Amino acid sequence: MWIILGLLAIGFTALNIIFYLIGKDYRFLMVLGLSFTALTLCAEYRLVAEFVAREDWAALQDVVPGMERALWVLTFISIGLNVLPLLLDYRKNRSR
Repeated sequence: MWIILGLLAIGFTALNIIFYLIGKDYRFLMVLGLSFTALTLCAEYRLVAEFVAREDWAALQDVVPGMERALWVLTFISIGLNVLPLLLDYRKNRSR
């Protein structure tokens, strides 16, 4: 599930940037990109919770160390890319 949500987050983030570049309203896509990023994190947390409930400590040792770093990095990238059009728009309007 988290893979599907992550791919949707990436897709909406890409559309957000594309819509900004062609001059269309991008804010709804920004909200969708950030929302699916949050849902991806929740789905990953659920996966870890299932491992704990099953007491599958080997799976936790395999998954958590690598995924923790990846989730932090990808979340910051997602936030940055989704907010980038807002910052560029603010900068463009401020210089007028």
